[in-house]
Amino acid sequence: MAKTLIAFFSRADENYFGGAMRYVRTGNTEIVCRLMKEMIEADVFKIEMKDPYSPVYMTCIAEAKKDLRENARPVLASYPDGIEGYDTVILAYPNYWGTIPMAVATFLEKYDFSGKTILPLCTNEGSGMGGSERTIRQCAPGAEVKKGLPVTGSKAADSGADVKRWLAANGLL
Repeated sequence: MAKTLIAFFSRADENYFGGAMRYVRTGNTEIVCRLMKEMIEADVFKIEMKDPYSPVYMTCIAEAKKDLRENARPVLASYPDGIEGYDTVILAYPNYWGTIPMAVATFLEKYDFSGKTILPLCTNEGSGMGGSERTIRQCAPGAEVKKGLPVTGSKAADSGADVKRWLAANGLL
């Protein structure tokens, strides 16, 4: 049986929800990944930065924008031993300035994704997938990057039906 890894980057603390700031204990992307884990058999890895961004939303976005401008690769707190045993990697992340967070680029560039399928899932508040699928292809040459699923972050807890359809369309249900 094919093995699946859910690798995700998610941010709690102060977040933006449809025009307002709100403090959350669990980030939107992690909420969606928890729903997904109830639907499919998969291993889960949380992509976390060794030195996380600020818990204050406006400071966080300034830090993330600086990392994007500098094409930075933040050091991660930990890394999976390898991805050789996985055929499919569900890569979930919030939309940061129209693309993946730079910590996700760090994760992707550490491994050889040749012959693997990457299914992107992007939480956002209206900007959709942005250019993230293109960025993933650049960071993971040799991978088959399929059409991603954009999920409105403020509706993450209610995204189960969309996630289920997407997983089924990609042969995981």
